[in-house]
Order: sequence, then C-alpha cells, then structure tokens
Amino acid sequence: MIGPRPSVLSFGGGVNSTALLVGLAERAELPHLVLFSDTGGERPATYRHVGHMAAWCAVRGVPFVTVTNGGRGQGATLEENCLTRKELPSLAYGFKGCSSKWKRQPMDRYVREWAPAVECWENGGKVLRLIGIDAGESHRAVLTEDAKHVYRYPLVEWEWTREECVAAIRAAGLEVPPKSSCFFCPAMRRHEILRLAEDEPDLFARAVAIEENAETHTVVGLGRNWKWADLVRQDKAQGKLWGGPEIPCGCMDESAAEQPKPEVQP
Repeated sequence: MIGPRPSVLSFGGGVNSTALLVGLAERAELPHLVLFSDTGGERPATYRHVGHMAAWCAVRGVPFVTVTNGGRGQGATLEENCLTRKELPSLAYGFKGCSSKWKRQPMDRYVREWAPAVECWENGGKVLRLIGIDAGESHRAVLTEDAKHVYRYPLVEWEWTREECVAAIRAAGLEVPPKSSCFFCPAMRRHEILRLAEDEPDLFARAVAIEENAETHTVVGLGRNWKWADLVRQDKAQGKLWGGPEIPCGCMDESAAEQPKPEVQP
C-alpha cells in the first residue's frame, strides 16, 4: 500500500486506470481503496472488465467499491435520467455535466464518508487521490492539491504513454480493455456509432430512443448538429459519411477523468 496517508484510485474501466493499477502493484504501492463510478451506460465488455479487475483487487486485498448517482431525483441511471427529463447527455449541448454528476461526484461523496478519510481530515491530513492521466496528456495533470486532497498522476511520473500502458497490461497477463464510455455518449466517433449499430443493435436502439425522446431546441441529436439514426440511415443508403466536428469527451479515464476540481473547506 502507499504509505500511511489514505489513498484512493479512481477506476474508469479503461486502459489508463487498468495500467495504473498494474504499475502500482509492480511497485508495491497499491491504493487503500479503488472506486468505480457506474453511470449504468457502459457496454457489456466494460462491465466484464470491471468485474475482472474487482476480483484482481480482491486477491491483493484492495477494496473495490462501485458507486452510483442513482436515487437522487434524476433516475437510477444516466440513461433513465435522459429519458425522464426528455433531454440528451449534457455533452451534446457542449457541457460536461454528465461526467461531473455521474462519475466524479459519486466518488467524492463516498470519500467524504469513508472512515479513513474522515479520520485523516480530523487529524489535519489530506487524502491521496490517484488519477489515471497518461504521459501523452500530461498537460491535464495540473492540480496537485486542494483543502482536503493531494493529487498524484503516476502514469505521468513513470512517463507511460497509452502504448506503454497497453504493453504493461499485456505483460501482467490481463486483457486490454475496450474504450470505456456510455453507449450513447455524444463524443463517440462516427465509425464507433456505425460499429455499435452493427455489433450491438440493442444498445444502438436504446441510444436512438434517447435521441428521439429528447425535446431539443439548440441541437439536433446526439451528434449535436445531426442524429445518430440519420448517420446510420445515410451510411446504409450511400456508403459514406458526412463531415462535422468531433466532440471531445470529459469522462474518467478514456473515460479519462475530467480534471478533478479542488475542494474547499466548508
């Protein structure tokens, strides 16, 4: 484990956070707690990987806890929230609220009530938060501490790029996980949407249901200025795609974590 200071690793279910666990294990620096925030919208392959890594952590004596934002007046899952409120994920409107509300905030709430963290703060200490930003995105690793936490970016320290993260996962005998994101994420690229429609038509149908149910005024659909359903329809009819801006995702991990926001003392 990493020293006496309580340490928490934010697990996004993708390559970066998996490599982070592998690298920490190699250095005998595993965290005291691993948190996975479940939006309810990950693909089956991601949930299988999360289960494998939870078992991997259990063998090594590391608690692996899944947290959610359900039951807070917004629907049990992000999908249900979108359907109930008749809106698209906030990223479709140019905001990153889905990452904040459905990933970071549930983790932060859990840590605030986690006994080792509470004891640490009562004694004037700070909790260590381990973030899976790799060396290729080192410009995002800017926050070092706030009133209650110290932030560390081990992949940047080790100079591990995405390629080195993949290599480390394979060397540890683990499967390289697929990209972690909600199956209806507006950040998905066009070829990913087409692959979803072909390989997982049930999930694609649920994504289109969100799109068709939304009462939109400023955007057209999950593609912001176009609908996923139209993209697939046109691809089938013409065998080609149209242009338009890609929308960068702000999620954890590849997911990649949205840059943590500093907490202030109440």
